[in-house]
Amino acid sequence: MTNVFLEAGVIELQEAMESGKLTAKSLVTAFLEQIATYNQDGPKLNAILEINPDALFIAESLDNERTENGARGPLHGIPVLIKDNINTGDKMHTTAGSVALANHYATEDAFLVKQLRDAGMVILGKTNLTEWANFIAMDMPNGFSSLGGQVLNPYGPGKFDVGGSSAGTGAAIAANFAPLGIGTETSGSILSPASSNSLVGIKPTVGLISRTGVIPISSSQDTAGPMTRTVADAAVLLGALTAEDTNDSATSTNPNRLTDYTEYLNVEGLKGKRIGLSQSYLDGLPKEELQLVERAIEDMKNLGATIIDPIDLPTELPSITVMIHEFKNGLNAYLKNVDPTIPVHSLLDVIQFNQNHADTALKYGQKIFLESESKSGRLTESDYIKDRLEDIRLSQTEGIDKAISEYNLDALLFINDYGAGIAAKAGYPSITVPAGYTKEGKPVGVTFTGLAFSEPTLIELSYAYEQATTHRRAPKLEQ
Repeated sequence: MTNVFLEAGVIELQEAMESGKLTAKSLVTAFLEQIATYNQDGPKLNAILEINPDALFIAESLDNERTENGARGPLHGIPVLIKDNINTGDKMHTTAGSVALANHYATEDAFLVKQLRDAGMVILGKTNLTEWANFIAMDMPNGFSSLGGQVLNPYGPGKFDVGGSSAGTGAAIAANFAPLGIGTETSGSILSPASSNSLVGIKPTVGLISRTGVIPISSSQDTAGPMTRTVADAAVLLGALTAEDTNDSATSTNPNRLTDYTEYLNVEGLKGKRIGLSQSYLDGLPKEELQLVERAIEDMKNLGATIIDPIDLPTELPSITVMIHEFKNGLNAYLKNVDPTIPVHSLLDVIQFNQNHADTALKYGQKIFLESESKSGRLTESDYIKDRLEDIRLSQTEGIDKAISEYNLDALLFINDYGAGIAAKAGYPSITVPAGYTKEGKPVGVTFTGLAFSEPTLIELSYAYEQATTHRRAPKLEQ
């Protein structure tokens, strides 16, 4: 099979498999060829940490199932790449990009991975990431891990920031290593690499997708989410990921129980919508990128939206105190269950392992680890409780909730991941979508943010904008 389907969306791929023009096995083969050409050869994007050794067998099995019983749904036979801080209970490791977990095999799939397998997807491999989801050192470059090395941006390898921490997923999907990818975000880790690699990224409401089986940073902010080339693909993937997990209490807060978001793919989704813009979140933006934002605003107005500018939105929120406390609590709970042969079973163990292997493990230090280890891990400190409540007050009550109510808005508008912090602290959803490129070719995205579980509205907005502007173009990869 030629690689004509590498840029195809999920609907097109499914139609091709239904008609017999394509099989899951031939599709997996094509993506493996793409990975072989550009991951460690050519531009050496270094986006993939591990390939699933059973991917071709799984694809062939799903082809047989399609012939005998029909497709399970729109994702039957579609390959997906998973960020390597998400458990897969198979022959692949789960490492968070750390040499301390280089030999760690999870005992079972993360809940969200089970959802993907149930949907008939082929887990093609695990992607590189900013180590420990960018929560080990202050100065670590986006996309670097001690285990996997440096991920490069396919739009400008070594030239443009690849974004973090879901850098491998972002680079891989942009470079057509798979049609769909899963990233995770605590604060910007989906929105940053998605906008940096000209992708659509959905950072869902905390609780829409199960956190069970994901190496944690912050129980109040962590979530997984889709990273794709189109809003339609992201909507399909989001539906497969959405489910209640009895082992994750956050998923019981979801009021709508939607598992199909494709009905919100509305080309007139911006018509009549009111979108708020805070100028303070554009401060320091390079002129070219500001011009792209201004063009996006005009496009949205032409599509029937009203842009309310300026609006008041807090910019000074507590720093990472909450995450510092929650990290030790969550990581210790995760590591206590890893196999006894693995050398680390607590944050302190990881710190000591890194010190003993400093040449490979501590290129950028572990300042955040050391600060987190100094906390109790029991979340009893008054500064933690006060900052957690302050986060909620400033990001929700006096932040996004107030702005949307006061100005009668449907959503807020940001550029790239500039608004990631306030949405992350609120636990609220955002969707970023390509908005064009600078003269040098650097990708830029616009991001819509809304209230809890407002993903349907955000999908409407982003789809209408995407379909009217069609900014995304594939990177020009050189062998």
